[in-house]
Amino acid sequence: MKRRLLQINVTANWGSTGRIAEEIGRLAIDNGWESWIAHGRGKPKSASNLIRIGNDWDMRYHGVQTRLFDNHGLASVQVTKSFIKQVCEIKPDIIHLHNIHGYYLNYPLLFDYLKKWGGPVVWTLHDCWPFTGHCAYYDFVGCSLWRKGCHDCPQQRNYPSSMWRDRSRRNYEDKKFAFTGCADLTLVPVSKWLAGELSKSFLHKYDIVTIHNGIDMSVFKPDDKKAGGSKQKIILGVASVWERRKGLDEFLKLRDILSDDYSIILVGLTQKQIKSLPTGIIGIKRTENVGQLAKLYSDADVFVNPTLEDNFPTTNLEALACGTPVVTYATGGAPEAVDDTCGFVVDYGDVDGLRDKVIETCQNRPFGLDDCRNRAVYNFNKYDAFNKYLELYAAKLGKV
Repeated sequence: MKRRLLQINVTANWGSTGRIAEEIGRLAIDNGWESWIAHGRGKPKSASNLIRIGNDWDMRYHGVQTRLFDNHGLASVQVTKSFIKQVCEIKPDIIHLHNIHGYYLNYPLLFDYLKKWGGPVVWTLHDCWPFTGHCAYYDFVGCSLWRKGCHDCPQQRNYPSSMWRDRSRRNYEDKKFAFTGCADLTLVPVSKWLAGELSKSFLHKYDIVTIHNGIDMSVFKPDDKKAGGSKQKIILGVASVWERRKGLDEFLKLRDILSDDYSIILVGLTQKQIKSLPTGIIGIKRTENVGQLAKLYSDADVFVNPTLEDNFPTTNLEALACGTPVVTYATGGAPEAVDDTCGFVVDYGDVDGLRDKVIETCQNRPFGLDDCRNRAVYNFNKYDAFNKYLELYAAKLGKV
């Protein structure tokens, strides 16, 4: 009889976490499993069997509840009960959680079921939401309240935004009660940095296994027709959403202290952001065309990631896979993609240091295309990463 895998994530086969779930499901199918992905939004296509938890109306209601009462993850009661009935019918061998936040699921009901079920659970943590009283990240505001107990949240208006009420103290206790006490739960942070944060949280007693995200090396690869002939050096930045925490203001500061010999290209901006850019920064809207994105990576002289809050950005990996060196801030797990063969890590918020390493990279050319490519291929190939999940599944089922 085939093993059965059920993954739960806010999206399926779109967005970064949705694509990861899709790839894991495909690999499981190729290895003889039956695969289901339960998701909260959209109407995607998938190689796995899909289950949508709730509908658009329920998501909107959940969003209103969050905005008014700061109770994210506590709405969606009936749709979660209906989903649990479906899980009982599927009878999965492994349940693999990803992002269970995102206005679609009631986490106390889910974890009450998981504890009664008692089977093996894998939980990939893509951010910090599971162990805070509110936010998904806290570096930008330098908050450490989550270590002992959240209260008076400095990020109440940030995702998942609450307009009036601060329920962070109660949320923290609710999560602690819900998420602890599972008989067989393994946490999978996608960076060593996040693993370190978990070890300081109320989740520290669980097994923690770090598995870095991987990327498709057949898509992100050096372009043989690299653009040339320009005297200007090209600095590239890429983000799905550009905001202060992603380093947009850092690029504006960098532009002010670089000469006109350098041109900055930012991918993922809105039209409004593009119109506000100063001379010397070229803005491009977000593109789903990965071939076009790989070409931009390949044509750049250096990829710069001045992120102020991050877990393990795959943009660093994509740049390296295209043969382009990376200069990044020492933020979260961002430095884990880089070693001394392919880039520089600069102190958090040190724009002058960022400028100096950009100039050194472009003028002295200390990092070869092959070295950058090899760093990605040998450490961050998506097939290697996803195979580690199958190995983890096998290890957990071996205990049953």
